[in-house]
Order: sequence, then structure tokens, then C-alpha cells
Amino acid sequence: MAAEAVKPWWRETIETIVWAFILAMIIRTFIVQAFWIPSGSMIPTLEVNDRVLVAKFWNWFFEPSRGSLYVFKYPMDPDRDFVKRVIAVPGDIVDIKDGVVYINGKPIQEDYVTHHDRYTMRANRFFPEVPFKVPEKKYFMLGDNRSNSQDSRYWGYAELKDMRGPVFFRYWPLNRIGIPK
Repeated sequence: MAAEAVKPWWRETIETIVWAFILAMIIRTFIVQAFWIPSGSMIPTLEVNDRVLVAKFWNWFFEPSRGSLYVFKYPMDPDRDFVKRVIAVPGDIVDIKDGVVYINGKPIQEDYVTHHDRYTMRANRFFPEVPFKVPEKKYFMLGDNRSNSQDSRYWGYAELKDMRGPVFFRYWPLNRIGIPK
């Protein structure tokens, strides 16, 4: 019976580090990624400096749903990531009058919005007609802190191909750990 060769300690250490790095990159690229919230556009749901986890694999099985929190590439600068709430999905008819959002002609209940504004949707370069129909593979996204949010009202739609995934867990700060609603 041949004796099994023992690897030197330094080789074991290097192999362990390499495999850990490869596994971490696979998880971060395809499964779960952590994101930092830099602004107050989602207050009170997410606050400045919150840290959240995003399920990147989710879009393989499901399309974004109305009301969910999503991280996506900012359409005006794809190197930046934004987090907003999905307000309207493909096929929805959207209007905003005096701060009230209407989907398919009915006002929606938005208990998560505590900082309302008096915004009324007007035709612009992104929305030539108001009310407007959300096109296929596009989403109308709004921040929960409406008076302080750079969102779809100002830059148009988020595209399905740019959706990173839904926010499913806040892990920092510890006193706010849990599932954001």
C-alpha cells in the first residue's frame, strides 16, 4: 500500500484561500449580494447606511412584482445601483395626481410612504402621454420618501435586464435587522 503524500502547510493554505475566493465570487455573482443604502430616498423602509442582501438568482424564476423592493442599475449611469419600490409592472396604466399614484385607474394604498409630496405627473421626454402604459420588460420605480427621491418620475423606466434582484433582508444596523416591508 502506497503512503499518501502529505501537502506542505503553505500549499494547503493557498488552496483553501483560492477555493474560498472562487466560492465567494460565485455566490456574489449569481446568488446573493450585499448592498449599502447611501441616501434617504427609501425612508422609512430603508435608512441611510442600512446594509441589505439581494437575491440575485430570483429573476431566474420570477419577474419583479408590484410593491417589492429591488436593486437595479441606474438607467442614467449603469455603473451605479439604485434601490426603489416596484410600483408598476409591464401592462399597467400609471398616473400620479397630487401625490396619489393610480394604477389601472385606481389609487393604490401606500402605507410605506410617510413623506408624501404633491407631485402630479405631466408629459415629458420619458412619458410623452399621461397616463401612460408601462412597456414590456420595463418597470416604474418610486422611492418611499417621495419628497426626496430620484426615481422613475425623473429618469423613466428600469429595465428587466438591469434588475439585480429583490431586497430580502436587512442585516445592519443590528437594531433594525430583519425583512424590510
